[in-house]
Parts: sequence; structure tokens; C-alpha cells
Amino acid sequence: MGAFIVGLGIFLLYPILVSTNFMFLFGKSPGLEELENPKVEKASELYTSDGVLIGTYFRENRSPIPFSKISPVLVKALIATEDARFYDHAGIDPQAMAGAVWAVVRGEKRGGSTITQQLAKNLYKTRRGETGGALGYIPVVSTLISKTKEWLTAVELERRYTKEEILRMYFNTVEYGSQAFGIKVAAKTFFSTSPDSLKPEEAAMLVGVLNNPTAYNPRFHPEAALKRRNLVLTRMGQAGHLTAKQVDSLQKSPLALRYQVDKHFDGPEAYFRGAVSQTVNEWCEKNGYDMYRDGLKIYTTIDSRMQAHAEESVLQRMKILQRQFDNFWRNRGGNPWVDDQGKEIPDFIQTQMKRTDQYKRLAERYKGQPARLDSALNAKRPMKVFTWKGDGDTTLVMSPLDSLAYYKKFLHAGMMTMDPFTGHIKAWVGGLNYRFFQYDHVKQGRRQPGSTFKPFVYLTALDNGYTPCDRIRDERVTIRYVENGKNMEWKPNNVTREYSGSNMTLRHAMARSINSVTAQLTELVGWENVAKYAHKVGIRSKLLDVPSIGLGSGAM
Repeated sequence: MGAFIVGLGIFLLYPILVSTNFMFLFGKSPGLEELENPKVEKASELYTSDGVLIGTYFRENRSPIPFSKISPVLVKALIATEDARFYDHAGIDPQAMAGAVWAVVRGEKRGGSTITQQLAKNLYKTRRGETGGALGYIPVVSTLISKTKEWLTAVELERRYTKEEILRMYFNTVEYGSQAFGIKVAAKTFFSTSPDSLKPEEAAMLVGVLNNPTAYNPRFHPEAALKRRNLVLTRMGQAGHLTAKQVDSLQKSPLALRYQVDKHFDGPEAYFRGAVSQTVNEWCEKNGYDMYRDGLKIYTTIDSRMQAHAEESVLQRMKILQRQFDNFWRNRGGNPWVDDQGKEIPDFIQTQMKRTDQYKRLAERYKGQPARLDSALNAKRPMKVFTWKGDGDTTLVMSPLDSLAYYKKFLHAGMMTMDPFTGHIKAWVGGLNYRFFQYDHVKQGRRQPGSTFKPFVYLTALDNGYTPCDRIRDERVTIRYVENGKNMEWKPNNVTREYSGSNMTLRHAMARSINSVTAQLTELVGWENVAKYAHKVGIRSKLLDVPSIGLGSGAM
């Protein structure tokens, strides 16, 4: 009798011991805050200033939706397959548990978890991490404790949420395979549709996948997925959601996938996305957020319409310039890597190859084996390369050296458009094609500013007593100066190599971007002062105190 009382006491106390993690034996259970505000990983979304979604950032690609956006046929398929008495129990189904135990006794495998228990396991990770506890390392005991936590958590979820809310959380939480988390992403991934537009056979397939997202993935295991889908359709028929005729007809239909997997950074491949992610990540680190988990809404100053025009303009112009470039060098031997005398630089490609990461990896692999290294560099294989023909890429048979020589013949460009009144960047084109050329000419490229630097010369002049109406003659000049103790001369040219000889106002010279006037004004106000004013208004680059600074040659 005493043993019975002790055993009964332990049985009654056991749930309390598990939920309170007595002496750290059982591991952490979800607290009140976690139950009231369950957190799931959500993709962060990137928008343009005119409200266009242009990409997402995620580890688990998930985009939660309300219950009203979930097709009723999905709900029916899930309940018929996973938890037929879902609306009748309070989180635990004793009948299903008894059936599972009886199946084990007979040597069969059968689950007894309710939808709410599965939600508890997925939502609170009851079988991994800090939920383990000291007893979590004992095989059979760890399973019993995990199941207990699922039961207890399922009961708490049922107390706090309606059945519809539980279904909504379940559909938005579970994994469907192919990096699809949540029903919205799953519907898009496998059928290119939305959850409220799924057909019965499509809903059945997605519900069937839940049992094992890898084994029943229809993209990689179509036969297993088809068999599992048909089982779900059978269960829907048994539950009265489909007629026998409908079940028979749907089971004969193919999977009919419209498969499209979102990448880690989903959206059009664009250069500015890298700059955005770097900036947002820095902000997240300072403010305690995670860009890949917390479902941030990121709004940029980019205008989608201006961005489209900018990308099209760069591509069309670069096609023309590349054609002209290729025609020019085709008549001169074909290779553009030449010295000042126009002679081809010997071993240029071999020298450039040694600077690449690919060469360094091969050199490390074939260390002390120059013959094998040379063979690897000259080994030809099919590779996809960028081209201006067709849809942007083609497959050619090339060696690593051939590939480098191929790409060294391409012209490159970057373009950025800024609102002069706000400083907002409206369009950002970092190169020809982000997939093939990930060097961002807007963010990473450092170039001499050229004539865009001239306003700093006129700013310096205006702040030191000059007026827009002051005049300087447009004529050829020679500016003498001393550099590193040596007497130097500089003879600036106008772009057209022509000089009007007119005594023009500073306002006119600035508007026409006249080099000769700007160079003379730079000498008058002092090139060291021009550098000083440029730094004063925000230029952070190193500036050289030389006469040509006014024409943008001294900044990098």
C-alpha cells in the first residue's frame, strides 16, 4: 500500500517537476511570456520608396498569414490526416495515445500526437537546445520528458488560443521542405500560388509532406510524394470531405508542380541589396534585432521606376560600347592588354591569374607539383559565362585561363542617381550583372571625380570674396608650381581642345564646365584651400594639394 501511495505521489508530482525544471533535471519549458507571445522566424522584407517589394532576407523562409487566407480544403486535409478529433480534445487525445501504445505493442509504428502537440514541438523546440536538461541524455527518459513537455504545452496552448488560432500558428510554423517554412511560402514554392487558391489535390500533397518533408518532397521523391498525397485524399474521403468519385479522380491526377525555390536572399539580383544588408545588419547589432529572423520591414530610398530605367540604360549603352570596343581590338590582334607602345603585354593573363582566389586554392592543392597545377589551369570544362547575346548567359567549354582572358575583355560601368535636394539615392546600378560580376562599382569602385569636383572650387571662391559675375578669360594657360622641391608646369586643356578667348563670368564658366577658367580660379584661391573646403563640407577621401585638384584629379 505504501509503495502504491509513493508511486501515485510521484505520478501526480511528475508534471509539476517537469514544468518547473526541478533541480535542472528536465530542461526548460515555455514560460508564460513565450506562450502568450510565441516567436517564429520571419523573413525581413525590402521595399522601394514607392512601395514595391524587391527582396527578402531569411534563414527560415517564412511569411505568416491570417487564418482567413488559408483555404478550407487545407484545414480539412490536415485534420482528416493528422488529428481527426481536433475539435473535440483539449490538446491531448487519449484515444489516439491508446492507439499508438497498442500499435507499439504489436510492433507497428503509429503516431498519437495531436495538431496542438505538433505545434508545441515546432514552436518551442521541445526536443533540442536548452530544453534537454540533465536527464535529456538518457535515451528513453529523454523521449518521455519531451513528450510530457509537449502534452503540458499543448494543454496550455488550448487554454490560451482558439482552435482557429492554433491552426493558423500550425500552418505558419511547420516546414514543408525545399526551404519553405509556413504555408504561404510552401504554396508558392511547389505550386506558384497562394494558400487560399490551392486545389484539393495540391492541399493534400502539402499536408502529406508534413509527415516527413525530406522523404515526401515532391521535387526529389515524386513517387513517394504521390503515394502520400493519395493517402491524404483517401483520409479526406473517409472524413466525408470528398466523394468517392472525387477521390478516385484526384488520385489519378499527376503532381503538376510549378516549382520555384526562393534563395537565401530572394528577389531580383541587385547590387544595392548588398549595401542595404550591410547597413541594416549594423543597425540590428546595435539595436538587438536579427535581420534574418525578426521580420523587419526595410524601406529604401530607391525608386523602382527609376531603378528599372537606370538598369536598362546602363545595359543598352554598355552593349553599344562593348561592340565598339570589340571591333576596335579585333583589327589590332584581339587582346586589349597592351603597353604604352601598343604592344601586347607578355604573360598578362598568367600574371593576373596568380592574383585570383581560384589560383591560390589550386596552388595550395598542388603545392610542389607545378605540372599538375599547370594542367589544372589549362583543363577545359563546360562553364556558364556572361554574354551580351541571348538572355545573359551561355555555356562554353573553357579552362580557368581561358575564362579569365574572356572576362578581361569586358567593359564595366556603374551608375548612381541621387536626389540633389535630399541626398536620397533613387537608382543604384553597380555593374553589368550581379550574378557574374559581384564587384560593386558604386560602393566599392574608387575613381577620380573629374568635373563633378569643380563646384568645390567655385564654393571656395564665393566664400572668399568672389562673385558669380567676376570674369576670367577662357584661354590656354600654363600653371607653374613646386612639387616635392621640383619646379613643375601644368597646361590644362578644355574638353574640346578649343578656347573661345572670351572674358566669361564665373557663373557661365561653371555652367559650361570650362577647364581653363576652373584651373585659373583654383590657382587664384589656392589649391590647398580647395582641398580644405571640400573636407569641410563632408568629403572624406584623401585630397592632394595640386593644381589639377579643381578638375577632379586629386581625389580617390
